[in-house]
Amino acid sequence: MGNRTNTILQSAFFRITGVIPVDLAIEQMKKFIVKSYGKKGEDVVNKNYAAVDRGGEYKQLPVDPSWANLPDEDAEVNTDPAFINQVVRPINAQDGDLLPVSAFKGIEDGTWQQSTAKYEKRGVAAFVPEWEPENCIQCNKCAYVCPHACIRPFVLDQEEQKEASFTTLKAVGKQFADMTFRIQVGVLDCLGCGNCADVCPGNPKKGGKALVMKSLESQLAEAPNWEYCVDSVKTKQHLVDVKANVKNSQFATPLFEFSGACSGCGETPYVKLITQLFGDREIVANATGCSSIYSGSVPSTPYTTNDKGQGPAWANSLFEDFCEFGMGMELANEKMRARIARIMTEAQDSDCCSDELKALFKEWIENMLDADKTKELTEKITPLVEGCDCKYCKEIASLKHFLVKRSQWIIGGDGASYDIGFGGLDHVIASGKDVNILVLDTEVYSNTGGQSSKSTPVGAIAKFAASGKRIRKKDLGMMATTYGYVYVAQIAMGADQAQALKAIREAEAYPGPSLIIAYSPCISHGLKAGMGKAQQEQEDAVKCGYWHLWRYNPALENEGKNPFLLDSKEPNWDDFQNFLKGEVRYMSLMKQYPAEATELFNAAQENAKWRYNNYKRLANQAWGTEA
Repeated sequence: MGNRTNTILQSAFFRITGVIPVDLAIEQMKKFIVKSYGKKGEDVVNKNYAAVDRGGEYKQLPVDPSWANLPDEDAEVNTDPAFINQVVRPINAQDGDLLPVSAFKGIEDGTWQQSTAKYEKRGVAAFVPEWEPENCIQCNKCAYVCPHACIRPFVLDQEEQKEASFTTLKAVGKQFADMTFRIQVGVLDCLGCGNCADVCPGNPKKGGKALVMKSLESQLAEAPNWEYCVDSVKTKQHLVDVKANVKNSQFATPLFEFSGACSGCGETPYVKLITQLFGDREIVANATGCSSIYSGSVPSTPYTTNDKGQGPAWANSLFEDFCEFGMGMELANEKMRARIARIMTEAQDSDCCSDELKALFKEWIENMLDADKTKELTEKITPLVEGCDCKYCKEIASLKHFLVKRSQWIIGGDGASYDIGFGGLDHVIASGKDVNILVLDTEVYSNTGGQSSKSTPVGAIAKFAASGKRIRKKDLGMMATTYGYVYVAQIAMGADQAQALKAIREAEAYPGPSLIIAYSPCISHGLKAGMGKAQQEQEDAVKCGYWHLWRYNPALENEGKNPFLLDSKEPNWDDFQNFLKGEVRYMSLMKQYPAEATELFNAAQENAKWRYNNYKRLANQAWGTEA
């Protein structure tokens, strides 16, 4: 049925039941459509009118009564975990109130099992991507932008190829010698946004895309192929540097998958990418908002684990204290690791530990802030301390989860970061602590009804700015750069995938506070092209000067270089107002207040030019001298 499902079904209900005369029902529905959506323009009204008319396109289908029979004794046995069958599914069936208290034994403290979202095979998309291998150049861009991690590249070794019953390509790259490659779609997990097909470059020589949207029914045969790839094909991420480039990053298993985010969500691709880069040692402090809803709505948990059982630890706090919440995690982690360092130092003077273990302790203390090195040393230290009976090793064994340097992430939307939680954000970046703050900037309070935030630009309509916002957007990133020791970046994945990856990688590696502001198209924007063009919207935003890409890296200053790097090219300002007209939040202003819209759109463009010129001045100045 596509969009406007409620309107179509309501119209069909009146036609089928005849509870009131059909003509009267249709007349009243269209009357209220004008009342509800008239301010959003004639185009929106006409689309809703069409949805009402489509309610007449129905037919009756007989239902085989055998569906209600109990399953045959020889039917396939459900092998899902007991927690899924006994706790998750009853809650999803709205029967959570019937669960006994004993069902929560072992999780009385509020913790919840990871990886439950993967059991919710909803199959809600009308259309899903079909892979055309002859047009695939193995760039992995489709997987990179997927909001739900339901399209992935798989590399099969010779043993895995024997059991595969699907088409593959020869894998590109020396490290994949004798291996084959496949893009596999999880059709029952896909929400059908189409961003993957939209960004697919296809094969220039053959002129066709490698992904084409097809009806779900035509692709259901892909479901077993997805299960085989996920369950039986081992990850090959150890063969590549997943942080090196966009292609390599997608060989890493996503540790954030199948969330309840909207189809085409602009936020989740960033969250997913971070788990692919650092998820095996990641801790997340999440502000309340869209990102907390799709990340942890019991019983659905999209955060998951890799084949070693490692995955992000996630917890949610409020709008107003999410950054302090995350810094508390970092302070606690620092304290526990300092305790380990003290025990290892004391062990050096004892006769209890072997010389090998003492050498490892010394090496760990010297490299305790190096993530890769601590992972390597943890694999050596853990079995030795678990096999030693001395008091030092017993204590270190009890603290083994703190041996690997954690990657602390603090995630929130613009409402939390620019507004309610700004005081805490400012306090945390001023602390100098090694935390990474990701701001998912939708320029509006997405989760609580679309209210205006300090990130909302001039001219955009939102709640509390019904006639268009009259003041410019707050430049949170530039405010953070004034500290001089905070890594700051503005990114937009759809505009520059490599720049987004580089900024995230640099931010995490920086030994201090970092702030990444990520442009995230949202259904609240009312993209006329639809959320299947969310990645394209990011590209258009940067090309016309609406959004700018830049990085401020204090580490460069220590090398005598300019720390400010402008990654955006000179915008095509002629396209700026056309870009605004592609979103309902701006177009509705033109419909209601045409004179004010012209004034505010001009102001928005001037503000964008002022920002860009300021960024350009900072990037071009000779470091250490006045520009």
